[in-house]
Amino acid sequence: MISLVVVSHSRTLAEAAVELATQMLHGPGRPHVEVAAGLDDGRLGSDAADVARALARSDAASDGAGVLVLLDLGSAVLSAEMALELLDPAVAGRVRLSDAPLVEGLLAAVVTAAGGGGLEACAREAAAGLRAKSQHLGAGAPGVVAGAAAPAGPPGVASPEGDGGSAAGGDGTPSAPARTAPTASVELAVTAEHGLHARPAARLVSCAARHAPTTTVRLRNLTVGRGPVDALSLSAVATLDAQQGHVLLAEADGPSAQEVLAELEELALRGFGDEPGPAEPLSDVEVPVPAVSSEPGVAGSGLEAAVGPSLRLHPVLESVEDHAGTVAEEHQRLHEAVAGVLERLAELADRARRHLGQGEAEVFEAHATLLRDPRITGAAHARIEAGEPAAAAWAASIERAAGAFADLADPYQRERGQDVHSVGDRVVRLLLGADEPGSTAHGILVVDELDPALAISLDASRVQGVLTRRGGTTGHGVLIATARGVPVLTGVGDRADVPDGTVVAFDARSGDLVVDPEPALRQAFERMVDDRRRERERALRHALSPAVTTDGVRVRVKANVSSLAVARLGAALGAEGSGLVRTEAVFAQWRQAPSVAQQVEVYAAMARVYHPHPVTIRTWDVGGDKPLPFHPVAPEQNPFLGVRGLRAFAEDPSLLLDQLQAICTVAVDHPVAVLFPMVTTIQDVRWAQEQLGRAAARAGLEAPPPGLQVGIMVEVPAAALGIARLAQGLDLVSIGSNDLVQYTLATERGNPRLAAWSDALDPAVLSLVRTVADGAPDGVRVGLCGAMAGDPDLAGLLVGLGVHELSASAAAVPLVKQRLRTGSAAQFVELADQALACADGAAVRALVQASLPTPTVRLSGPLAAGTAR
Repeated sequence: MISLVVVSHSRTLAEAAVELATQMLHGPGRPHVEVAAGLDDGRLGSDAADVARALARSDAASDGAGVLVLLDLGSAVLSAEMALELLDPAVAGRVRLSDAPLVEGLLAAVVTAAGGGGLEACAREAAAGLRAKSQHLGAGAPGVVAGAAAPAGPPGVASPEGDGGSAAGGDGTPSAPARTAPTASVELAVTAEHGLHARPAARLVSCAARHAPTTTVRLRNLTVGRGPVDALSLSAVATLDAQQGHVLLAEADGPSAQEVLAELEELALRGFGDEPGPAEPLSDVEVPVPAVSSEPGVAGSGLEAAVGPSLRLHPVLESVEDHAGTVAEEHQRLHEAVAGVLERLAELADRARRHLGQGEAEVFEAHATLLRDPRITGAAHARIEAGEPAAAAWAASIERAAGAFADLADPYQRERGQDVHSVGDRVVRLLLGADEPGSTAHGILVVDELDPALAISLDASRVQGVLTRRGGTTGHGVLIATARGVPVLTGVGDRADVPDGTVVAFDARSGDLVVDPEPALRQAFERMVDDRRRERERALRHALSPAVTTDGVRVRVKANVSSLAVARLGAALGAEGSGLVRTEAVFAQWRQAPSVAQQVEVYAAMARVYHPHPVTIRTWDVGGDKPLPFHPVAPEQNPFLGVRGLRAFAEDPSLLLDQLQAICTVAVDHPVAVLFPMVTTIQDVRWAQEQLGRAAARAGLEAPPPGLQVGIMVEVPAAALGIARLAQGLDLVSIGSNDLVQYTLATERGNPRLAAWSDALDPAVLSLVRTVADGAPDGVRVGLCGAMAGDPDLAGLLVGLGVHELSASAAAVPLVKQRLRTGSAAQFVELADQALACADGAAVRALVQASLPTPTVRLSGPLAAGTAR
């Protein structure tokens, strides 16, 4: 007897339809009916892996008689088609997908099957399931001819139209079905910062797949002349090398050609999902509550160093040894392995969504799309047909797909080749019965590249750190591991190619790596790691408590914020508000300026996160090393000394006025402060206040809200030396330490060749900090942001110089607060006085190090024999 599978968005609907159909049966003969409906968490949706498992069980129950699939609509159809790709072709050939109405078709098919009807008879009766209803109502049902037999389609599809699925080309890419409508086309601009990389490409593929197989889409990169490629192939789309600024040509054939092109055009206008509109910064992200456990909990939580035995993890793709079964057995093994990895990726995506946010979850969803790529799967199955074992066939197909990324121009997209390797490696491991990577590691894991699945599934109580031979800091795996607090040092090359068990030590803060350190250096490193761990645990235990010195002076520690997710992290880690919202970073990837309403939404959400603490919003800080796409600045010979910050709006303040209007609107109901950057003269301050008054009027207010505090950034020596005049009548000033170092020492920030001359602890810089603290008018708060504020080692020194509050990176807040609790304000003042008398920054650093409860190992000294940098 045939079996049936019901595929639906709703499990409740599917089970009710099955119950209704089976109530029509009498006697012992009942067909086997499986339900593949809904998602595991109860949400509406369908899952291809779940459908594939149901089809496999049903085929076994039918004993070769065949399986008829009834579906509702939309993604259920797509999931069923994808499920067929996961099955052994012999099994898939016994499956029919019916376009019959779900309830009526199921009832007719169940009754026919129970009466002994075969697969074709059941499919025919299901297709005619609306006949009784249409005759009763006196109207013909579209697509149904009363009494007509529905012709059997080719393997995989049962349809009154008789159209089957698409055949595979020689490389595994589906061939386009016969054209049923004139070709239509549209040009698509690529605006996302990193071009059409994995996640936006996956969204494009999903859009095209919704209209397959009756409508096909081909893509060309008009800018560089690549293509055409099948829009259903994620790897092919990614290798178009579509970068920001490129133009794609999308051509569609089929009845839904105009519809799919309109959807693609709308998707392109949103940067293929990478343009962060209001939904992106407002996405719901679960932030881990500070806790003490064996697993590091937050990014940059203070450890950032590791020492232990090395454990090399070689990708299994490099050495695949497998024994082949029959061709049918190898097809089935590959189908089952792919289905198993799809299931695991769904689990990892759910975990990432709960703990890291939707953006990281989409990494795993994109990997799942790669697994369904017909160019990869088709090539692997073609190799199996030629006699190769499943593991070897899959590995070769993956290497071919990954190799296409090597020649891409954009380094970010070149790194996406590691995503292909990651997916391929997991499938091969499942085929060979190998352990999941990292599950039993203890020590320092040495990998070729750190893929996202490994990063999120590491046993962080055993893995003390990770070294990567290649790959940059933008890799998804590195970002995820960092977010979990696992120390990672990337791109060390063959320096880490040492026998397993060799002791290695590294400090991610400095980038230092030591292989087989001498006993004295190893002990010093181990003490540093232990001290950092204990200090971090104390800091997390007391993260939500205020920072009060031993003599009762309270110092407010706030967080630098570049998104709502970072704001939530800061609040969870004890930040008492935000000392700096970097608005140019919040909206950095927008191609059009956010409206006033969009800015109000974002700023108000951040204010709610920190209530009742204030949120300090810096106005657009554009220019220098901070480009803003929707407010370009003309090229300059020396942009750091040019049109930066407030200066960029002197000729046209409209964008600034929009921002100030949004700030005034939010400040009516929330505690908010505004900071104006790159202020050097009293005229700058007066002009900024005039614009604030104009913006308040635009917001319908007689004046800026009384609760809105106003301040300026102190980033240049002129502002520091003239602080008494500039800050008159203001509420706060914030010292931007990164720029103050740059302008005081004439060293371009970020230029590694100037590192020897760019020392934040130079007494000249510290003297200007003391000048601002001493010269600010009474009642004006003095804060400091930048790298210095996020360094726990410097917290006491800065307070000793007279700074009232610090704004650090969100993850550094607990440690900065903890350091301030370990000393008295009087001690900090004494330390600052001694620092100002030092000859240079090196002497200040030595003085500070001697005062710390957890000294850092300096690898540049005599102990550093064997250091690799």
